[in-house]
Amino acid sequence: MQRSKFLLYSFLFISVFSLSTCNDDDMGPEEPVELITTLLYTLTPDGGGTPVVLSFRDTDGDGGNAPVVTTEPLAAGTTYTASVSLLNESETPAEDISEEVSEEAEEHQFFFSATGADLTVSYADQDADGNPIGLVSEVVTGTAGSGSLTITLRHQPDKNADGVSNGLIANAGGETDIEVTFSIEIE
Repeated sequence: MQRSKFLLYSFLFISVFSLSTCNDDDMGPEEPVELITTLLYTLTPDGGGTPVVLSFRDTDGDGGNAPVVTTEPLAAGTTYTASVSLLNESETPAEDISEEVSEEAEEHQFFFSATGADLTVSYADQDADGNPIGLVSEVVTGTAGSGSLTITLRHQPDKNADGVSNGLIANAGGETDIEVTFSIEIE
């Protein structure tokens, strides 16, 4: 009986000691979560013309006021060079989160999913390992119609998983930093 009490107390002491000596450094580096209040998707027609801007703004972050989402029609049968801009507009001046995504390109990837609208999005940039990022893309519209386009930024996706380099989000894993769905009109 005495021996079992000794073992129990020894186990408890070691457990408590182990827990008290564990610190955040033992858990690995934890990156701060950036607040993204604004996503701008600017599409410039190849050959010139007025850019089309799809915008999402939620300057007070999650909760509070509803986000403001604006869209403009796209031209049918047109190729666009598109760029994503991410901002934290809760700060003055606004913080450019796109810059951080570019600097940490190996740890980020945008995914584009069109539903109903006749358009395709392909990557036009890549990280140092040759994997897509999505800060710059090419959008090609087909026939007139409507639908939606969902833009998702994943942090630490598995860029080597099956189909991820082609934009397949299902196998990407990682954490979603922002996801926005825009209504699309192609005229």
